[in-house]
Amino acid sequence: MTERTRATIRDVATLSGLSICTVSRALRGLPNVSHDAQQRIEDAAEKLGYRASSAASRLAGGRTGQVAIVAPKATSWFFAEAVEAAEEVFADSGLDTVLVSLRGQGKVRDRLFDDPTELSQRVDGVLLLGVNLGPAHVEALSESRLAVASVGLEGVPWDNVGIDDEAAARAATRHLLDLGHWDLAMLTGDEESHGTVTTAAQRRAGFERALAQEHLDTDPDLVVSAPSTIDGGYRAMTELMSTRRVPSAVFAGCDEAAFGALKAMREHGLSAPKKVSIIGLDDHPMSSFLGLTTVAQPVPDQGAFAATLLTERLQNPDDGANPEDHRLPTPLIERKTTRRSRH
Repeated sequence: MTERTRATIRDVATLSGLSICTVSRALRGLPNVSHDAQQRIEDAAEKLGYRASSAASRLAGGRTGQVAIVAPKATSWFFAEAVEAAEEVFADSGLDTVLVSLRGQGKVRDRLFDDPTELSQRVDGVLLLGVNLGPAHVEALSESRLAVASVGLEGVPWDNVGIDDEAAARAATRHLLDLGHWDLAMLTGDEESHGTVTTAAQRRAGFERALAQEHLDTDPDLVVSAPSTIDGGYRAMTELMSTRRVPSAVFAGCDEAAFGALKAMREHGLSAPKKVSIIGLDDHPMSSFLGLTTVAQPVPDQGAFAATLLTERLQNPDDGANPEDHRLPTPLIERKTTRRSRH
């Protein structure tokens, strides 16, 4: 491959048919990888000409040997899984990590990124996990000496890993339509969607586009905004059933909102999918346990992939490769909360 089209760890994962996390472990010589998987990964890497950065190599021009992982809230399941996968990559590359939780407070974010000079004296690179930045923050980080990579951001001038939220939401809505459900509601996140994080807006756009492709209008009475949490989903579904009307099927913009919606339905004597089919998006660890149909996103893979990209930037600062936006696949997982409409 040319430098412009150099192979990435994702390419190795795709060719070998294994997860990015497994590929990362195998290429770095870590345990708990089967012999068969190790061989498949090595064969794929050789075919693609991919070489993992040496774990023993020192940072080229680095000063601290540390990277910061910054998340809006470290206790969230998404960020916890992404952090764990990223930390494993960094540790094996000889990098220490500093975990920074913004605790949902804009003032903490502003203190870090309005002028990242102080941060750049403590760490050599920053991995941003779903951190909503304004144009001034992006510019300040871009002009700093810090190497930067991210998960789940839009329109940033550094390596980013994420999913196509609009396409994932479209697939979820398409699943309900294919089951014969034409009276659809959406529980959409009410989070701000300006800046670098546009998840809620993209997922709502996917829902609306899927309906439009079937020449269906989005009924504003069947789109309820609430926080992307279990409580938010509970309140949104309660509002839908109490003050609006009960649809044939519901697309919850995230799995946690779906969990809350299921609780609200039970309290109103409704069950899924007997009365209302419901689908989520994310594949939260509890989704399998609750039998929730969902569109999955590979959270650990996103953290591991972004950490690998950041490590490679730190170890090869003169590589010259342009930053890329990498989108990982989002498969539909059909479980027990959706079924064909009987109407």
